[in-house]
Amino acid sequence: MNSKKVWLVTGAGRGMGVDIVKAALAAGHDVVATGRDLAKIRNAIGDHDSLLIASLDVTNPVDADAAVKAAVQKFGRIDVLVNNAGNFYGGFFEELSAAQVRSQFETLLFGPMNVTRAVLPVMRRQRSGLVVTISSTAGITGLVFCSAYAAAKFGVEGWMESLAQEIAPFGIRTMLVEPGFFRTDLLTAESTTYAELSIEDYASRTKETVTAWKGMSGKQGGDPAKLAAALVALTAQDEPPARFAAGADAVEAFEAKANTLLAQANAHRELSSSLAHSPEYAAARQA
Repeated sequence: MNSKKVWLVTGAGRGMGVDIVKAALAAGHDVVATGRDLAKIRNAIGDHDSLLIASLDVTNPVDADAAVKAAVQKFGRIDVLVNNAGNFYGGFFEELSAAQVRSQFETLLFGPMNVTRAVLPVMRRQRSGLVVTISSTAGITGLVFCSAYAAAKFGVEGWMESLAQEIAPFGIRTMLVEPGFFRTDLLTAESTTYAELSIEDYASRTKETVTAWKGMSGKQGGDPAKLAAALVALTAQDEPPARFAAGADAVEAFEAKANTLLAQANAHRELSSSLAHSPEYAAARQA
């Protein structure tokens, strides 16, 4: 790909999406900034000759197709897709409704799938492209109060790892980005929905957890502008990483999960390795 690329960024009206768009524009790229509220994107980013603002609700495949069509009409191609749009349903699993869990998956997993499905034909024709999906350390290791969010992000991880192998023959790469805690809008009332208190056994823990998470909003350690600059730098590499741990806390989460998996693999290694089918065992069972 040329040094100047065409980016399509979802969730560009607030939070990390704004920083990603600004960083890409500052690096000299053309950017299609998408979101549900065009005025909000325009107010957050301003006007720029290399900017196209397009309407996109990631849960709507028709929107995704229209945004991709507009991008190609304006810039002729799409080189970098950044699946960034997201929200957060916080709560203990039993207190989250089935509708809330489904809604979490619609935005965090099916949303990126909708947009990627619309972009891939363009990248296949080009025989080049990079699909960047913002996951989370919650996609690496489960967290209390994050069962729906983590389940969706774990889904993102498996989907992207599998997709990477499917589209590599067409010159298309993927990059998973797992941020730790960054000072974004994710924990604000606009992005977060907390489960209603409904089960007495969870009541005190729910109140304590909600208070703690609300108190953390705006005080997270990570700087989203620095992460955006890092993403611009990584996408410029000939071989972007398949997975990027964003933040010191993310590196720690990666290491802890790797060590846990190794320990679990070794804990019952002999039993795990003895489960191959054998005629003798089958015969003994039938005797």
